[in-house]
Amino acid sequence: MTTDLPVSPAVRRSAELEAQLARDPGRFRVLTGDRPTGALHLGHYFGTLHNRVRLQDLGVDVFVLIADYQVLTDRDVAERLTEHVEGLLLDYLAIGIDPARATVFNHSAVPALNQLLLPFLSLVSVAELGRNPTVKDEIVHSRQSAVSGLMYTYPVHQAADILFCKGNLVPVGQDQLPHLELTRTVARRFNERYGNVFPEPDALLSAAPMLLGTDATKMSKSRGNAIALGADADETARLVRGATTDAERHITYEPERRPGVSSLVLLAALCLDRDPHAVAEEIGDGGAAGLKRTVTEAVNTAMAPIRARRAEYAQDMGYVRGVLRAGNERANAVAEATLEEVREAMGMFR
Repeated sequence: MTTDLPVSPAVRRSAELEAQLARDPGRFRVLTGDRPTGALHLGHYFGTLHNRVRLQDLGVDVFVLIADYQVLTDRDVAERLTEHVEGLLLDYLAIGIDPARATVFNHSAVPALNQLLLPFLSLVSVAELGRNPTVKDEIVHSRQSAVSGLMYTYPVHQAADILFCKGNLVPVGQDQLPHLELTRTVARRFNERYGNVFPEPDALLSAAPMLLGTDATKMSKSRGNAIALGADADETARLVRGATTDAERHITYEPERRPGVSSLVLLAALCLDRDPHAVAEEIGDGGAAGLKRTVTEAVNTAMAPIRARRAEYAQDMGYVRGVLRAGNERANAVAEATLEEVREAMGMFR
C-alpha cells in the first residue's frame, strides 16, 4: 500500500501554469536573469538556461536581466564586470536565446527600472526585509565585512526587476519563493494603495534536479568546482578527472548516500537525455574511471554545438554588444512607460 505525498500549493500552481503555457503562451511575460559574477556553467544550463529557451520557443515574451548592480550586494566592487557581462551575452546567444524573441538588458542601463525601488521601499517594513530567509542566507555567505543596505533591499530591487515589465511569471527554485512572495506583496500593496497597476507574478517552479560541483558541494561560479559552458573538451576532461567520487567500485545512482558519484551520473544522464538509474546500471563495475569517461564523452558531445556557436559569436563582438544595446532600448521604453503609470497613480507632480 502506498500513500501519496502531499503536494505543496506552489507545486500545484506551477503545474497549472505549465498547462496554461501550453494553451496560451502569449499571455505570459517572464523575467529571469543572472548576476555577472563569473562564467555560467552546466548547473546553470540544466537548471535555468535550457528552460528559458523552452519558454521563448513556446512563444512567451522573455526578458533576460544581466543584474550588474546586484553584483554589489555581497562584494565591495564589481570586478571584471565588462568581461563577465560579455561572457553572459555569449552564453545566452550560444544556448539559443534569440534577440528577435527575447529582450536581454542590464540594470545600469535602465534608470526607470531602478527608480521604482524608491516607492517600492515604502511598501515594506525593515522587519519584513530582515526576516527574508534568502537575505539571511546571502548575509551568512557574504564576502563583505559588514552588511550593506543594498543587501537588505535586494528583494525589493528584485521586485522592481520583475514588475517594471509587468512580468507575470518567474521561473524559480523552491529556495527563491520568499523573494517572489515579497514581489507579490509589493504589487498587491501598491495596487491597494494607488490603484491597479501591477500583476502579482506567479512562480514557475523548476523541475530540474540540482547538480553538485566537482567537489560534491554546491556548484558555484566562485568555488572553482564547475564546468563552464565556455570550457573546451580538454578542460572538461581535466575537471571531470578531478571530480570527487568514493571508494565503491560498482556505480549506482543514490543521491543521498553517494552524492559525488550520483551527481556525475546525473550530469551524464542529462547530457544523454536518459534516466540516471539506467546510466549507472550501464556503467556498473566500470568504477570511477568508467563513470568519468562516460561523463566526459556525454558532456563534450552535448556541449559541442553550443561551444561552436559561442566561438562563432565571439568572432563578432560588435554584434554581441549590439544585442545588449537593442535590448536596453526596449527595456528602457517599457520601464519609462511603467514609471509614468506609477507617477500618475501616485499623483506625482509633473
